[in-house]
Order: sequence, then C-alpha cells, then structure tokens
Amino acid sequence: MKKIITLFWILLSSGIVYGQQTIDYILKARAFTEAGKPEQAINLLDGAISVTKESRLYTERAEANVLKGDYSGAISDFNEANKITPFSGEYGLSRIYALKGDASTALYHLEMNLNSKYKKGEKEIMLDPAFSTIENRQEWRQFWKKEWYSITEKSISEIEYFILAGKIDESKEVLAELKKSYESNTDILYAEALINLASGKYPEVMKVITGLNNLNPGNEKYLRILAKAQIGVSDPAGASTTYSQLLSSGVADAGLLMLRADCYRKTGETDKALSDLTKYLEIYPENSAALSLAGKVEAKSGDNLKALEYFSKNLKLHPNDPECYIDRADSYFVSKTWDLAINDYSMSLDLKPANSDVWLNKGIALLNSGKVEDACHDFRRSFHLGNKRVTDYISRNCIK
Repeated sequence: MKKIITLFWILLSSGIVYGQQTIDYILKARAFTEAGKPEQAINLLDGAISVTKESRLYTERAEANVLKGDYSGAISDFNEANKITPFSGEYGLSRIYALKGDASTALYHLEMNLNSKYKKGEKEIMLDPAFSTIENRQEWRQFWKKEWYSITEKSISEIEYFILAGKIDESKEVLAELKKSYESNTDILYAEALINLASGKYPEVMKVITGLNNLNPGNEKYLRILAKAQIGVSDPAGASTTYSQLLSSGVADAGLLMLRADCYRKTGETDKALSDLTKYLEIYPENSAALSLAGKVEAKSGDNLKALEYFSKNLKLHPNDPECYIDRADSYFVSKTWDLAINDYSMSLDLKPANSDVWLNKGIALLNSGKVEDACHDFRRSFHLGNKRVTDYISRNCIK
C-alpha cells in the first residue's frame, strides 16, 4: 500500500493526472489486475480518480472490482464511465449482469453496446466466458436471431479468422465474394490490406493504409497495420514514428513500448530504446522478453556489464528458459569470456538440444579455449542439425 501511494504522489508531482499520466495509471493498474492483485489496482486507481474523472479510469477500476468479486462496485464504476463517455461501460455492464445470471439486463446492455461505437465483434462476445451462464437461456437465443452485424462485418471477421489460422487462400476467396457484392469502400480496402500483410506484400499494404489513414487520421487498427508493414520493408524509423502516434493518441497498450524500443534498437537510438524498456519494466518488472531486449540494447551500446546485469536477472527469474542462457552466453562470447560462455551454452543445450547455432557458438568458444576435440564434437553436432555455416570450422580444425 505504501508503495502504491508513493507511486501516485511521484506521478502527481510530475504533472496533473491526465493524458499520458492517465495511460500510465491504466497500464500499471492493468498489470496488477493481470497478476491477480485487484486490491492494488483499485488503490492505485482510487488515487488517480480523486484527481481526474476520466472514463477509462473507471472502466479499469471496474475490471479490478470484477476480479475482486465486488460486482456492485464494478456496476457503479461502469455507470460512472457511461456518464462521462456515453456507452463506454455498456459491454462491461452486460458481462457483470450475465455473471449474475440476469439475462434480460445483460442483453439490454449488450444491445446498447452493439448500437454504439464501442461495438464488440461477434467472435469476441461468443468466446467471452462471462456469457456462459446465460448462453443456454431462451432470451440469449432470441437475441441472436437478429442480425447485429452487416455482411461486410461478418466477412471481415471471417477473413481475420482465416488469416490467424494461416489460411490465406480462404481469406482471399471471402474477399473476392465481398467485392462481387459491394463497391470498394474503406472496410474492403482494410480487409485487402490485412490479406496483403499476411502475404508479405508490404508496399501494397503501406499504399492502401496510408490512404485510409488520411481519411481517418489516428485510427488505431490502420496505424498498427502500417507499423507492421514498415517493419516488413525494413523501415524501423518509420515504424517507430507510427508507434509514437499510437502511444501519443492514448492507446493503453504497454506492448507498444516494447515494439517501439525494438525499432529504436535497430536504428541505433539506444537511449530512446532504453527509456521505453525502463518504462515497460516498471509495469512488468519480470517480463522475460523486455529484460532480454534491454540487455541486447545495452550490449549494442557497448555496455556489456550492464547487459550482463539484465541477462543474469532474467536467468534468475526464468531459470528454465534456454533463451535466457543464450543471451548471457552471447554476452560472454562477445567479451571473450570463453569458459562462462561455454557453461551457459551448455545449460541452454540441456534444455533445448536441437539448436544448431548454439552448438556452433559453443564449439567456437571451446576452440578459443584450446579444447579442439570438444569443439569438433560440437561443430559436427551443429552440422548434423543442418547448420551449413559450420563447414568451414570443420574443414580447418577437424579434418586431419
């Protein structure tokens, strides 16, 4: 509790809790909720709400109250969110009343959601476990007799499903049928961009999405696709700008910090990358991918000792992850600390023996330690696993 209060006043003293500060609170509270600590999330949001009445703070606190089992508190919060931003709390209210077994009230609020700009997709609703308590009720079956989604919406949902399943040809067939019935519009162009993205046609994606974004600036789904396409054409600088647009527009997704940090790493902007990673690790201090990326950024900046700190911390938190051993081994490898590199590569191979690159690097480390016979054993293991890069090492060191 003392830590939460301290965090609140630190953030408050650096600026009024609105805009980016609001996002910071939402992200931190969400991390507490995801970790099964709703009380801590609620305490944090209580402080933020005492300063500013922002609808997203209420909906986030409502979710923490749901996890806590305080449905009355959650209903109150969702209703407050609706007062500030109409319809923003309707889906949450629908879920709570479904959990309470009140089908008619749940469906009333679900209808309100489906007629608003916060409309949820059919698949998301059908897969939401909150509705399992009423899905066999007559009211539920009657509700879904009405066509709540247009043919275009259903087709795009089907295309998204096929793409997720790796069925690109099937997604193209759905798009072709859609084009037969409708003239080109923003929804069809969006669907086409999704398919092109999945097909690796990144320039085509960028052309279409840039046009859509000009019509609807700041659209989250357009910007996310654009960033992926920019990464696809090896334009991390452009992608970092796009991720900055998403973050500055108020999208509450900590994952964007990780994505932007990786872009900054590729462009050599290590200070910016570390700034994003530090912020991410304040929210998710034990995240393996973030600790790994932070170590790699430090290593790229030339601070191998700091990189080792991140890698060692990651190993302590995730001792059964072979990638954590590889990260630290690679760092030792760069500093030519061969014995320590060999030890970590060995631990990684104990957990994942089919990694041909690790066998190669371990062999090189052994070779530099003067252990030629052991190195040749590892080179041959790497070769048998399909690594062709090892052939030169074998020919120069292992054929007598």
